[in-house]
Amino acid sequence: MLPDLSIIIVSWNVRDLLRACLASLPAGDPRVEVIVVDAASADGTPEMVRGEFPQVHLVASPDNLGYTRGNNVGLHAARGRNLLILNPDTEVLGDALARMQGYLDDHPRVGVVGPRLEWPDGTAQPSRRRFPTLGVAFFDSTWVRQWMPRAWRRYYNVEDMPVDETAAVDWVVGAALMVRREAWQQAGDMDEGFFMYSEELDWQRRIKAAGWEVVYLPGARIIHRIGRSAAQVPAATHIRFHTSKVRYFRKYHGAAAAEMLRWYLLGHFAFQWLLETAKGMLGHKPELRRQRAAAYREVLRSGLREA
Repeated sequence: MLPDLSIIIVSWNVRDLLRACLASLPAGDPRVEVIVVDAASADGTPEMVRGEFPQVHLVASPDNLGYTRGNNVGLHAARGRNLLILNPDTEVLGDALARMQGYLDDHPRVGVVGPRLEWPDGTAQPSRRRFPTLGVAFFDSTWVRQWMPRAWRRYYNVEDMPVDETAAVDWVVGAALMVRREAWQQAGDMDEGFFMYSEELDWQRRIKAAGWEVVYLPGARIIHRIGRSAAQVPAATHIRFHTSKVRYFRKYHGAAAAEMLRWYLLGHFAFQWLLETAKGMLGHKPELRRQRAAAYREVLRSGLREA
């Protein structure tokens, strides 16, 4: 019997978080298959999965495939009619999976459903988005974010809709998103030019372009502990995040917009490098300043160019 749902989890050196994630999933349900793609973890993750969750289909890669390619590996191994992309730093609450599947069953033009993501204390994380404009890109995830015009922030983060209201949106945060198999087959795989970051934005934009709807479903709740894998490599995280942002704008807004954004971001990191270096020279938390300056220097050396 083929499963109704395939859950795909790409993991890298977050063994304990993955353990909690897997423990929150349905156990022994033949309608649900769980696929873990481990990206060459060095913390005993494959051994933990084999020993404690023998029902899980483990793909233990000898190389770090990256988040996007890892998910594509999982997608092609999956047999379910619906596919759940799930981060290892999540925990599924209650009947969230059944609610998301039920919504897809009841709404045949919906291709993607995203749950309400929550902090461990139960408060909602911003997880609904509209497609970013170039103006938003200059503010979002940079040190000038605090000065983003309120109207832009409200629009981008869908703050004009109640957080407890089911709504059609442009895209949902990829920590947990359920995709109809037909929507994936029409839109194609995730773009592996995004090693990680912005891949779910690009993927959902292509899914919507193929005629499917994307829906935020707050009745389904999933805890999300953000960024534990990325925190292990701060310089690489900055590089991958912003290189992916530039790639996205190159795809959808053209080369001129992408180059303008790339140079702006490099200027941002040059300023941050100068600031951290100056603070270190003045004796303010010198070790912290040294580490930050080194990370920003690596970003500048990368040029935020695609590999």
